[in-house]
Amino acid sequence: MKTTVLCVISTAASVLVSASLSAETPRVYANKRTPILDATPLLADHPEWVEPVRETRRYESPALVNDPGADLHVRAWRWSYNARAIIELPNHLIASQTAVIMVHPWGIDDGQGWNTPEPAGAADFCTPEKNRLAGKHTREVIAPFLQSLRGKVAGVFHSLPGSCDPIRRKLYRSLDHTPTAAERKQGAVELDKKLRGFNYKAGSLPSKLTLSIDNPVADYFKQFGGLEADAHFNNAGFWDLPIPLSRDVSAAPEDIVVYDNEGYPRLRDHLKSYGIRHILLTGYATDLCFAKTCAGYQNLSQDFNVFLVGDATLATFPAHITPRFATSAHIATASLNQLITQISWIKHER
Repeated sequence: MKTTVLCVISTAASVLVSASLSAETPRVYANKRTPILDATPLLADHPEWVEPVRETRRYESPALVNDPGADLHVRAWRWSYNARAIIELPNHLIASQTAVIMVHPWGIDDGQGWNTPEPAGAADFCTPEKNRLAGKHTREVIAPFLQSLRGKVAGVFHSLPGSCDPIRRKLYRSLDHTPTAAERKQGAVELDKKLRGFNYKAGSLPSKLTLSIDNPVADYFKQFGGLEADAHFNNAGFWDLPIPLSRDVSAAPEDIVVYDNEGYPRLRDHLKSYGIRHILLTGYATDLCFAKTCAGYQNLSQDFNVFLVGDATLATFPAHITPRFATSAHIATASLNQLITQISWIKHER
């Protein structure tokens, strides 16, 4: 968020504009589709992270979100089986009525002390190598994007699992508390002690399995699953630790952290209390947390104009060394009912 004074001014202006917009008679939208000739691939700015979308049957429709006095322009697209094509739409937003949310930037295997348990534990992208790869994406793609919009949009938010425990309450700004510099310093000391005091040596893979004659396949997978993160593999108490924000986010002191256990209604009401109508959604993992957790698009799209920033997210990618194909596939599936944008399509009037 901006400074308190600016926030109050921005909020008052947002509420007035929102009231004006809501008082208007609903507009009739001309659902026209104009063919886009020689269309270039979508999500092609970061092909090492997201496989570009190469569907060539593309149309452009009129502006969907069209706020008076807009200063934030967000082109977006969706897929329609009925239209048998991708439909692109310009959108014109008021920045002070827009929030950027990053879903689940877990600080795992990034030097803060919360580590993937060995020899067979799993967390976040489920192996230390994959977690470090996601951290590189955060540093190179998402963090610069967030920084480019700080001070321009209404606020930058991050969601994390669990509740607002005493340690993270000291470390990060939350919905109802802004920690002092002294609190942040104390919280950092407590976090380091808590995380580094945990035993990250846990159980190993089973050396022997008991298989029936008739159904050995089912027995095999029951005893040797593909993703187990329980007390045997991660140690009891691992999931009770205060999961920190990823170091790679480079979070600002004014950023707000929301916690899944606080529930979506509380997040929704907080955003609406600041006159926020639009959401630019980033974060991890496209197929799971990004969609289904407290700040996931399945919740937010019920109450806000949501734009999924397709190159600012990564899907989980089992059996692959790259997330680009899985991310592209999950974004394309989401586009049936969500609007997809990309960083280079989001432009603020300076």
